[in-house]
Amino acid sequence: MENDLLAYLEGYLTENRINTFQRVLAERTKHFTVVLEDVYQPHNASAVIRSCDVFGIQDVYTIENEFSNKISKHVARGSHKWVDLHRFKKDMDNTIPCFESLKNSGYQLIATSPHIDSCLLHEFDVTKKTAFVFGREKEGISETTKEYADGFLKIPMYGFTESLNISVAVAIILQQVTTKLKQTDISWQLTDKEKLEIYNRWVRKSVKNVNKIIEYYHENIAT
Repeated sequence: MENDLLAYLEGYLTENRINTFQRVLAERTKHFTVVLEDVYQPHNASAVIRSCDVFGIQDVYTIENEFSNKISKHVARGSHKWVDLHRFKKDMDNTIPCFESLKNSGYQLIATSPHIDSCLLHEFDVTKKTAFVFGREKEGISETTKEYADGFLKIPMYGFTESLNISVAVAIILQQVTTKLKQTDISWQLTDKEKLEIYNRWVRKSVKNVNKIIEYYHENIAT
């Protein structure tokens, strides 16, 4: 019955829209994910989400201890509708619950920091399922992150400046690791079940007055 409803909703979309969804889903991955720890500037968080969409990252995790994560629609350019945002904001310390959830899902935690002697970006092993953790704009990653991290990663820099804007750093790292990932033989793509679940959500987000249409479908069309 759910497949029948999906087919009915597809009737409200253009063929080009449907084909675009399928094309994008074919390049999506959960092999990598991004974690933002107390990032408080809306334009930074929004730019990160936009980069995740561009490079095919389906999930973004936000740890909101002192600051709430806010999205700037002007910066995100609609990307927040297609990327799944997982917000950890229930307690004063949401870092550990987020990390435990990720580790239970098979991710290694790789903290990004220019101040720690760690793996250089071009040497990073992309075959492992990885959550890249980015810290607050000025302070960087927390002490808790340093304790929980399975490793550290940094972008080589050769100028006077010691750090990059967080959104720039995310874009550089994702471009490098996703390019290398697609050159491997590992199965980095979404499963068929994951694709269907995400496709279903995308279709619903694309249909105006979708709740009323679904209600009409159940009352007048479903058998």
